This record gives sequence, C-alpha cells and structure tokens, in this order.
Amino acid sequence: MKQSKLNAPHPHPRPGAGLLLFGSLRSIIVGRSRTRFTLICLLTSLTSSLALAGVQIAHWTAPSGAKVYFVETRVVPILDVQIDFAGGGVFVPAAKSGLAGLTRSLLEAGAAELDEEKIAGRLVDIGARLGGGVDSDRASVSLRTLASKPEREAALELMRTVLSAPTFPQSVLEREKGRSIASIREAETRPDAIAGKRFAAAIYPGHPYGASPTVESVSAITREDLVAFHRSHYGAKGAIVAIIGDISRAEAEAVAQRLTEALPPGGADLVPPAVKKPQRETIKVAHPAAQSHVHIGLPAISRGDPDYFPLLVGNYTLGGGGFVSRLMKEVREKRGYAYSVYSYFAPRKLEGPFEIGLQTKREQVGDALKVVDEVLTDYIARGPTPKELAAAKKNMVDGLALRMDSNAKLLGYLSAIGFYGLPLTYLDDFPARVRAVTVEQVKAAFTRHVKAENLVTVVVAAD
Repeated sequence: MKQSKLNAPHPHPRPGAGLLLFGSLRSIIVGRSRTRFTLICLLTSLTSSLALAGVQIAHWTAPSGAKVYFVETRVVPILDVQIDFAGGGVFVPAAKSGLAGLTRSLLEAGAAELDEEKIAGRLVDIGARLGGGVDSDRASVSLRTLASKPEREAALELMRTVLSAPTFPQSVLEREKGRSIASIREAETRPDAIAGKRFAAAIYPGHPYGASPTVESVSAITREDLVAFHRSHYGAKGAIVAIIGDISRAEAEAVAQRLTEALPPGGADLVPPAVKKPQRETIKVAHPAAQSHVHIGLPAISRGDPDYFPLLVGNYTLGGGGFVSRLMKEVREKRGYAYSVYSYFAPRKLEGPFEIGLQTKREQVGDALKVVDEVLTDYIARGPTPKELAAAKKNMVDGLALRMDSNAKLLGYLSAIGFYGLPLTYLDDFPARVRAVTVEQVKAAFTRHVKAENLVTVVVAAD
C-alpha cells in the first residue's frame, strides 16, 4: 500500500509519475567472494545504535568547490559515499527528455581505459558496490566499500575515474537507447503508466517536471549530448558530497577533494525554470481496462518550504496513514470503491506534487471521485481532530529511529540535507518540529498549498 512521502523525513522525493529512469540506473553489487559480501551485509545490520545516539554532521567546502557533509562512525569498518549533482530531468528540454537518465546510466559503461566489463571486474576484486540514480532534480553516484585502506583506496580511485572520465561508448548508448524505447512502448499499453504520464504533464504544463521520455526524444539523443550534459551538470562547484563511515575528518577531507578535483569546473548555480500552476480540469483517457486509474493533484510544495511539517503531519491523517487515514475509511471501508487509496506530498527543488490516487471499477468512478472531493474539501476546512493529530505525531516520531537505522539510510538523509540546503540539525530537530504542529497550522498549510482552482483530475479507462 502506498504511504505518504511526507510520513517521514525521507531524503529522496518521489519522482514524477511520468518520469522514466533509463538503463535501470545499474546498481552493481559485487564481491570477490560470497564471504566478503556477506560480511559487509552483516556489518551493515549492526549500525542502528548510531541513529539512537544522535547524528553529528560536519560540513565544509572542499578546495574543488564541492560542498561536503560528513558523519564519522566507528561502529563498523564500512565507508559510504554519495555525490549528488544538479543533473535531474528538470534540466533537460522536452525534445531530449531522457538525457539525464542516460547520462547517469552510462557513467559506468566506460571510463578512461576501462570498459564496463573491466569496471565490474574491479568492483569484484575489491568487494565494493557502485550505484546511484537520477530523479527530477538530481543525479547521484554512490559507493560502499570496506574502510580498510587497500580496499578503500582502490574503490575511491575507481569512483573518481567513473565520475571524471566517462567515455560514453557509442555502442552502449545505442543499446541503452533501444532498451529505453522498448520500455516506453511497453508502458504506453499499461493504464497505470499512461495515467502517471498524463497526470505529470497536466499538473506541470510546459515544464520539465511534466515531461516524459518518448520514442522521439530518446531517439534524438546523441553521444555529444551526453558529453555536454556531463560537462555542464557534473561539475565540482555544484557537487554535494555526503560521507559516512569509519574514517576521520582529515581522511574525509582528502576523500572529498580526491573525488571532485578532476570534475569539470562548472555545475554551480543551475536554476530550473519556474513552475506555473495549472487550471482545474478533468482529463479522461479511453482505455479498455476494467479498472479506472485515478490521479488528483497539483504542484504543491518545495523541499525547504516552512509548511513542510504541517503538511507532513496533516497528510498522515488525510491519506498517508494507511487504514487509519480518512480517505481509506471513507472510500474503501465504508463504500468499497477501492482496495487502496492514498495521498502524498513529494517536495522537490521547486513545487513538487500533491497527489491522491486510487483504482476503482469504471462504473463507479464518478461516485468515488465525489467522495474523495468531499473528504478533501472537509479536511482543508476542518483539519484533523486533536485525537488524529496526536496519533499522527506519535507514529512519525516513534518511527524515526527505524527510518535511520543504518549507514545507508543516514547517507540518504545526509545527501538530502546538503542538496536541498536543510539545516545541519534537521534530524535532531525533527521530533520537536513534528510535535509542535497544531490543527490550525495544518488547516492553514493545506489552504495555502491545495487550492481547488488548481486541482487536476486524470482518469484512465473512463467511460
């Protein structure tokens, strides 16, 4: 069941429903032997005590211009590094939609004198994991390695090479473009994928957040496009380096500089185009599916908005709390219109979406939409009850430790703090900020960000 993306201070906003990621973003998990990889997994499971002890974040700017965020922990001999760049889909024109994903995907397809098989082979030799991804705002490259010096040095050198000297082989580009085009064509037959794309396009008219890769846009991407995008968006001055693990501050400073000093010099001050709110409308898309797929929403909130916490807490009661949410009670339990109904906010660099989603029988979609509208309208006007508010706060505060009980999870928060410019005390402040939310603040925040005149409804498989 889908839960609210604001039910936790999760670092990665949910990508737009229409956004496709190319080449599977290739997270490579390897080890010289099963024993070595099993050791890493077992050690990772022992890090929960760090979350409970509080997180001390050090921050500085490297000589390369990269911003660095570091947490030292000696609990396990593991080093995790993630570097984020302003290299997401929001920086790509519609005619080349898919370029951000292909650029990120092909970083590991060849670098310097190494082809993709040699890169994979070196990861096998050192028992490391190279991964990452791309979303609407950012592209990331991550590394997990043993902190012992021989393995660490070899892994960091490989990461540096992949970041700074990708070759973007033409043969691999053609292969990945073919896979992407096949995926797009397959998605065009599925009502859920169609609904996601149409919804993103409708709530972000003419904006990159609403663009989805097409056969035409992917076909138009050239190797020169990848080279240029890497040069302009993977620069040292725009890099956010998050480091957590079994090394000292001095060692972390050396790691950050080593990984970023050979990057292109640019990357700073990349500003995405402003979001324009849509006008209220209902879009119906014909499809033979027996179930109607429904999306309702609008652009709502950016990552640093002061209303984040009131919306976080309030959405738990509206549609993010599973069976305790109002939408679930009214739409599913009382009327049986849908098996699942949910709502979430997905804050981004700019205004990310607020969305309500459900599937229902074609013949009852009108009745289901009426109930959803009534629940949302009443909630904006009245907000949660004191009892609902208290339950939402307790759930979010009590669950915080489980959401940051490993180095990998903390790395995600650390990178988000850096990329979105959140306070260094964000994690420590989270419980108090949640507890401080009032009913009036929830009502005011929903009134400001969820306006009826901007709500768009998309129904795929509509009569």
